[in-house]
Amino acid sequence: MRERRRLRMAILALVSLVLLGAVPLYFGLRALSHDPVFDTLDALAVPSWAANDTVDNVSGSRWCLQDCRLRERTVESEKAWKETAEVYQQALGRDGWRRWKVDRCPEQPVKGSYTCWRRDELTLDLWVRDPTCVPPPVGGEPAPTPAPTPAAEKCAGSLVSVKVRNAIDDERTGPQPSTDPSLTGEDPYPTLTDDPLGELTRSPS
Repeated sequence: MRERRRLRMAILALVSLVLLGAVPLYFGLRALSHDPVFDTLDALAVPSWAANDTVDNVSGSRWCLQDCRLRERTVESEKAWKETAEVYQQALGRDGWRRWKVDRCPEQPVKGSYTCWRRDELTLDLWVRDPTCVPPPVGGEPAPTPAPTPAAEKCAGSLVSVKVRNAIDDERTGPQPSTDPSLTGEDPYPTLTDDPLGELTRSPS
């Protein structure tokens, strides 16, 4: 009887340890595999017509080991880019994001609407533009012009790209290098004259 009790107690203790360890492990793995930034983007109050066919991509490390995490999201909208950009900008403002007017936003001129935003330790780039309807040439031959069909309606609407980075990894948050010559200091190599001795110093008479 005593051996049975000990065996029963040991089994109960083992089951308890497994349950106590499995629950935190489950939630820990779930937190590691899921990025809360995408939950924030999912919570943006945009109309359903402005959030179709969402595609997410993640790269880098959450703890900024070598490269910080970069979150990218592409969404298709049923309406033109101007109306789509307006609803996304309003949604970002309601969610606590603030417009960030900074150089290199964007890096180069682009079509459509490109705006930058900041919230807490994150930066966000929002680019809304017309969709790419005609595929690029294949094999060096120009793509044939499609005949006007009802399928051409799929080319309507707009394309939304969202890029979220950690502010410490965004080079636009730091001081920008300056080329002001006044900040370079004195020339350590002065120009030499033909006379190696220079001008002689007069001795006091």
